Amino acid sequence: MTSADASTFVERVIVEADGGSRGNPGPAGYGAVVLDADTGAVLAERKESIGLDTNNVAEYRGLIAGLTAARDLGASAVRVRMDSKLVVEQMSGRWQVKHPAMRPLFRQASQLATEFASITFEWIPRAQNSHADRLANQAMDAAAGHPLKPATGPVQTALGEPGTDGGSVPIGRDAIDEDAQPANNNSAWVTPDSTPTRFVLVRHGVTEYSVAKKFAGRSDLPLTNQGLDQARRAARRVAELGPVDAVVSSPLLRTRQTAGQIAERLGLDIAIEDGMVETDFGNWDGCSFAEVRQKWPSQLDSWLADPAVAPPAGESFEDVTRRVRRARDRILGQHAGKTVVVVSHVSPIKILVRLALDAPPSALHRMLLSPASICQIDYYRDGPVSLTSFNDSAHLTGA
Repeated sequence: MTSADASTFVERVIVEADGGSRGNPGPAGYGAVVLDADTGAVLAERKESIGLDTNNVAEYRGLIAGLTAARDLGASAVRVRMDSKLVVEQMSGRWQVKHPAMRPLFRQASQLATEFASITFEWIPRAQNSHADRLANQAMDAAAGHPLKPATGPVQTALGEPGTDGGSVPIGRDAIDEDAQPANNNSAWVTPDSTPTRFVLVRHGVTEYSVAKKFAGRSDLPLTNQGLDQARRAARRVAELGPVDAVVSSPLLRTRQTAGQIAERLGLDIAIEDGMVETDFGNWDGCSFAEVRQKWPSQLDSWLADPAVAPPAGESFEDVTRRVRRARDRILGQHAGKTVVVVSHVSPIKILVRLALDAPPSALHRMLLSPASICQIDYYRDGPVSLTSFNDSAHLTGA
């Protein structure tokens, strides 16, 4: 508690709050500051390390701390300013609170909001939320066991974005959480205010299982000669799309061979991301759809109808979605504001597209994704996610 906490009671205040984690989830913390709305004087500061948690949880915790401090100061009119579009839009009633972990925090913040005669919520760019951001970074550093040192000038943050406080800037905090999707996409869309992290998603070229139309999960098959040619064509197409900063691949041979063609053309190394591996189809691996229909008819029907159902000895789409989301978040954190080629498989790429569109799980069975095709998704730090191309395969035709 500051000296202002103990003795100052004001009617109109501004609450600025922030939160984040190093890894999402990772070492997390929040910060909040209460300002006199008339003079701008600092009335209270709050910061706390909260262990391992997500960006969104930390942001809500920061808001709750700020509102609690404002209530304790006797404020009746509160203007909340945050750079989290997710929290601002949800507290304003324009976006749904879909994630179960967010609902108790939303209810707690909403209850606090009723204790004021008036309250407004306003989104601001991160640069205008520097005080709360600094407190949040101090809390995150403490959670990670690395006390924050004063910065002497602009530095490169842990996530690759220029900053001024020596701490990492949580990138894509709203864009990489499913709750960041607006309740009504048409009415809630806003113009992005940041350079996106671009995923150029490339499906591997064909294998013998692709040609035979068999389930190909963890079978570590090489590309056929046709598949290698497709990979070379995809590499040329990727090079035409613009500068690329990194190439990431699933660990399986067919994706590494495809990524190898791309990385060689671009003069880059390949990073392996295990989370982008194909679905484990268990006992169905190597079988055609007709064979699965004949041997496992009821299991196939259940699998097609319910994303929580896994093939015998395999992996459900719900499980795949969880690991793909974590892999996506890691890549976003490591390459914020950059363009990354991600070479993967049918299921992970379709899942990323589905999440970007906020589409239901049934959409996975309604997408056609050709071998060596390319999709692009832009993730913006302040919230929006844009699918800019899907199943681009024109490079596979002609000479």
